[in-house]
Amino acid sequence: MDWDVIVLGAGAAGLMAAIEAARRGRRVLVLDHARAAGEKIRISGGGRCNFTNRDIAPERFLSANPRFALSALRRFTQNDFIARVNRAGIAWHEKTLGQLFCDGSARQIVDLLLRDLAEAGGVLRLGVRVDRVHPGFTVETGQGRLKAASVVVATGGKSIPRMGASGFGYQVAQDFGLPLVEPRPGLVPLTFTDGQLDAMRPLAGVTVQARVGLDGAKIAFDEGLLFTHRGLSGPSILQISSYWREGQAIRVDLARGRDIAAEAAQARDARGRQDLANALDLPEKLARAVVERAGLSGKLAEQSRAGLQRLGDALHRWRLVPAGTEGWRTAEVTLGGVDTAALDARTMQARTVPGLYFVGEVVDVTGWLGGYNFQWAWSSGWAAGQDC
Repeated sequence: MDWDVIVLGAGAAGLMAAIEAARRGRRVLVLDHARAAGEKIRISGGGRCNFTNRDIAPERFLSANPRFALSALRRFTQNDFIARVNRAGIAWHEKTLGQLFCDGSARQIVDLLLRDLAEAGGVLRLGVRVDRVHPGFTVETGQGRLKAASVVVATGGKSIPRMGASGFGYQVAQDFGLPLVEPRPGLVPLTFTDGQLDAMRPLAGVTVQARVGLDGAKIAFDEGLLFTHRGLSGPSILQISSYWREGQAIRVDLARGRDIAAEAAQARDARGRQDLANALDLPEKLARAVVERAGLSGKLAEQSRAGLQRLGDALHRWRLVPAGTEGWRTAEVTLGGVDTAALDARTMQARTVPGLYFVGEVVDVTGWLGGYNFQWAWSSGWAAGQDC
C-alpha cells in the first residue's frame, strides 16, 4: 500500500479525520482539488468562523435517522473542540444563541488544523484532481494512481459551488452500492413570485427580528429576517428553509414579542391624531406596507377594533407560500447525502465496504445555522479517525 489512509477533501471533517488517524500512527495522505485547504472555514462567519455552538443537541440536526449523529457528537463534543482552540491560544467570543466565533480571523482555525496535521505526520497535497475510487481503494487522480488500505470521503456537498463544491462524494457512494438521500439546498434564502414578490420588493433591505415557522408545525425560529429583491432571507428564513418543502406555507411574525393591535388600541386615546403607520414603531416602509395589506389608512383615532385586529393579523400572522429557494448558489449547506442507514454511527464506516468512510456534509446529517455543521464535521471526522 502507498498509504494506510487517503482522505478525500481538506475541509473541516477531512482534516479532523486525517489528524486523528495520523496521531494513531497511520500513514495519512489528504488530497484536495483546491489550491488552499479549509476554504469554507476561511469564509465562514464573516471571516471569523462560527466554529461550534455551546448548545449542541441531536434534535438540532436533520437526517432521515435523527439519532444517527448522537454517537459522534457525544464522543467528541463542542467542549472538546473548544479545548483545542484554547490550547492553540485562539481568542474567541460567544454571540447570540450559543454561537462561538474567533475574535480574530477564521484563518486561525485553518492554521490550527494544518499545524496539527503536520505535527502528527500527515501529508497534504493540494491542487490534485481525484477522478475515481476503485474497489480495493485505488484512487485515480490527475497525477496518477494511489493505493490505500482505507479511504475517507470528506468532499462535502453541493453548496457554495463557487468554492469548487461538487457531487463527487455521492458518486463514490453510488459506485460502491451505497444509497443516497436526495441532496437539496439547505440554509438558503426563499424566493417568491407574483403578488407576494411584488409586496416584498419595495421592502428590500429592511430587517426585523421575526419568528418564522412552518404552517401547521411546531418548529419555529426567533431570529433576524431580511427582505430581498427575490424574497426573504436572514437567519430565521435560512433556518426554516431546511425544514420547508415545495408547496408548504410558512408563517411569519414580523414583530415577535409584541401585540401590535393592543399597542395601537392603547395609544389611540393619547395619540389619536397620529398617522397609523407612524404610530406603529416599525421601520417606515414595513409599517406602511402592513397598514396597506390590512386595508387600513388614516389616523390612529379612526381605526376600529376590527381594523386593528386585521393589522395584528397582517403583522403577526403573515402566511406565505414560497415559490422555491435561491438554490445551490447561495445555500450554506447540503441537506441529504449518503444514507446513514449504510454507515456505522460509531465509526462512520460503510457497513458493506470495510475501509470506506464518509464524514461531514457528504453524509445525510445537517445542523442548524450557528456552528452546528462545523461541530458535526469535527465530531464525525474524529470518529472516523479513531477507526480508519
